Amino acid sequence: MAVAALVQQLGRIGRRGIGAPLVMLVLLAMVVLPLPPFMLDVLFSFNIALSLVIVLAVVYVMRPLDFGAFPTVVLGATLLRLALNIASTRVVLLHGHNGPGAAGKVIEAFGEFVIGGNFTVGLVVFSILTIINFVVITKGATRVSEVTARFTLDSMPGKQMAIDADLNAGLLTQEQARERRQEVREEADFYGSMDGASKFVRGDATAGILILIINIVGGFAVGVLQHGLSASEAAHTYTLLTIGDGLVAQIPALLLSVATAVIVTRVSRSQDMGKQVLSQVFGQPRALAVTAVVLGVMGVIPGMPNVAFLLLGGICGGAAWLLDRRRRDAEKAARERASAASDAEPTPASERVELSWDDVGAVDTISLEVGYRLIPLVDRNQGGELLGRIKSVRRKLSQDLGFLVPPVHIRDNLDLGPSHYRISLLGVPVGEAEVHHDRLLAINPGRVHGRLDGIATRDPAFGLEAVWIEPGLRDHAQTLDYTVVDAATVIATHLSHILQAHAHEVLGHQEVQQLLDRLSAEAPKLVEDLVPKRLSLGVVVKVLQNLLAEHVPIRNMRGIVESLAEHAGQSQDSGTLTAMVRVALGRQIVQEFSGLGSEIPVITLAPELEQILLQSLQGGGPAGAAVEPGLAERLQQKVAESAQRQEMAGEPAVLLVAPQLRPWLSRFTRHVAPALHVLAYNEVPDNRRVRLVSALGR
Repeated sequence: MAVAALVQQLGRIGRRGIGAPLVMLVLLAMVVLPLPPFMLDVLFSFNIALSLVIVLAVVYVMRPLDFGAFPTVVLGATLLRLALNIASTRVVLLHGHNGPGAAGKVIEAFGEFVIGGNFTVGLVVFSILTIINFVVITKGATRVSEVTARFTLDSMPGKQMAIDADLNAGLLTQEQARERRQEVREEADFYGSMDGASKFVRGDATAGILILIINIVGGFAVGVLQHGLSASEAAHTYTLLTIGDGLVAQIPALLLSVATAVIVTRVSRSQDMGKQVLSQVFGQPRALAVTAVVLGVMGVIPGMPNVAFLLLGGICGGAAWLLDRRRRDAEKAARERASAASDAEPTPASERVELSWDDVGAVDTISLEVGYRLIPLVDRNQGGELLGRIKSVRRKLSQDLGFLVPPVHIRDNLDLGPSHYRISLLGVPVGEAEVHHDRLLAINPGRVHGRLDGIATRDPAFGLEAVWIEPGLRDHAQTLDYTVVDAATVIATHLSHILQAHAHEVLGHQEVQQLLDRLSAEAPKLVEDLVPKRLSLGVVVKVLQNLLAEHVPIRNMRGIVESLAEHAGQSQDSGTLTAMVRVALGRQIVQEFSGLGSEIPVITLAPELEQILLQSLQGGGPAGAAVEPGLAERLQQKVAESAQRQEMAGEPAVLLVAPQLRPWLSRFTRHVAPALHVLAYNEVPDNRRVRLVSALGR
């Protein structure tokens, strides 16, 4: 009860904000005021317990960032140990002539029991502990801290760009992106602080050596000169006390150094250190099998400890067999789940009563098929993230395009490769690729300054050079300016890119009717006058599909319907109506690619070339049918080159042409220059100026 009351009282003190000042006062009192031996025993025991708690907390923490207060804890533990060194030194020098128990039971126990009362053994043990701490652990931890801090700071721009890319692709919400950016900042602050905290540990190890030497020399002088002890008696007494004091301080210092080394060598993964070691060191059946063979060979060599080697070899061989069996069982279970999740076998004809329309399979608007190794990506029970990513993609595209993107039907397909996936629209495959769900994809955006080891490939969405890397190489890849994403993000980005390019195929009569129903709630008379009185639903659908095919969002349904209602009496042709709607949406169209700037850089056609193209359209045949093939090829090449120059200059590529030529040129240049915006003269808003960049001739 008393301990519980004390803990509760300490909690109240901490919440009131006076905990830190109180701790500093206690440390100052330990340095200035003499402490009785009993109090030293309590504080030394507390110091050892605190070090053990810190080590275990580091071992069991899931990620280094979850122990963000570790640098502050290191500083506090170091100050406590140095204050104890000063307090114990005072007691040893003042009362050491009274015997080994003058400085408390803890120091006496370490001086008498741990090293057997032999100060030579104590010096050797202390020296070994110091060498291990100073030369091996502390030096290595300091180096790892420096390198990690540098790489973490260097990789911050790449991580920020990856977050922005995921946000723009709809894979993250604003809140999730804000949390990811905060995590990146916290990671940089943590490893920067760890770089300094490791210097505390290294300085503490150095101070332990100097304090030991000073205490031995000072104790010998005090014993001989002030208390009249013989040289041998003073050396024996004060050396034992100093060694005991040094060991009491050095063991917690060693534990703290180990904790520092562990936390800076941990990989940021939501898994404690024990599970990481077991899964990565002892989770490879082939490594255990080879080890078993080597130990077995050494066990049959005469003169070797045969029993020990053969026993360990048998244990390694048994573990390798067990792990391999578990892996095979897991793969078999995955295949069985994939088979069970596939379409059921058709019922035999003898068991059927009658065929019905239910036996005719419906074609999914959007479907995603995955191989059996990718099932964990779409299984929530196995931590799959792909379903959430696809939902984010649909939400982002629905907001950008202006209509509700239909759900994605996901199913397994045993005919695909184990790590392949296929995206289909209206039953027709439009994209397929291979991903490695246990690796990360490092994409080269065009400015990397290094190479990575892994499986070379290309990003399925944009065709950029990429490498499938091990998860442990993420930070190194980001330092080299690679954009690193996981397999779920690769599939979701590919799906988003395909849906954007084929949005006009996804939009159907049902979606358009729902858009009109929503608009009729705000402007019922407008919708009633247009459909079906002036235009059929099919014509409205075709106009909206034409807009989406030219990457014009249909968010402004009110403006589109008003324009259709205004011009429906002049023409029923969907192409003509699309051109008129584009004029009404000119401000929105220009805003999409040029932002708020008042000037639009444009590419135009030379008058001679424009006249030739206009004459070819007056023949009444298909658009562009009368254009000479050589001229058409040169025109495509010049358009592609001009668009590329504009992109390299950081400006939008805009081709400004006559209204009669715009529909044909838009289709004609769509595949050679996907980023080109073909604009008609009458689509330019009145508040925008046009700046001529170049004119394309014959």
